[in-house]
Amino acid sequence: MQPSAAPDLADLAHTHARPAHWLATATATAAVVALAGLLQPGLAGAGTAPTAAPRPAPAPEATGADYPIDCGGVAHKVAKRATGDLDGDGNPETVAVVHCEAGSGTPPSGVYVLTRGKEAGAPARVVATLVAPELLKTVTDFAVRDGAVHATLLGYSSPDVPSCCPDEKEQVSWRWKGGAFVRAGQADARGV
Repeated sequence: MQPSAAPDLADLAHTHARPAHWLATATATAAVVALAGLLQPGLAGAGTAPTAAPRPAPAPEATGADYPIDCGGVAHKVAKRATGDLDGDGNPETVAVVHCEAGSGTPPSGVYVLTRGKEAGAPARVVATLVAPELLKTVTDFAVRDGAVHATLLGYSSPDVPSCCPDEKEQVSWRWKGGAFVRAGQADARGV
């Protein structure tokens, strides 16, 4: 029999397992198992169904809110409303177009963003005024889409323009940015 050219494994120091080696291996293995459990908490209970994400709260009701509109003793009317998540928190807001009830003519509109009341059952709260009625604008096309409010505003270039015939038209939108609604739009001063 010919002797092996390889050294005898019994002579190599690193082939002997010492208690410190086993302790380090056990600690590393425990750390990997613990880390895997932290990264995948849904798998901790084998055979259990994953929990569903919480449902967003329903959009606030436009009726019953305290709108900052002065109708001189006449009631106000919610003429249009639309809902959507405007601030990205997963819960929808309501945007309402409100004007004073008038016997005839077209009263100016206010556009308000509503959020849920602070307590259960409390009426919705106005958190932003996008168009104040004092600006004497009438809102025609109106929608909430893609996280923004879109509207067409009709108005007047001067007090001499008859109230029946607005001569300005603006396509505007508002988007939540940096903690406020930022307006973008384009005015068309030609006759409507």
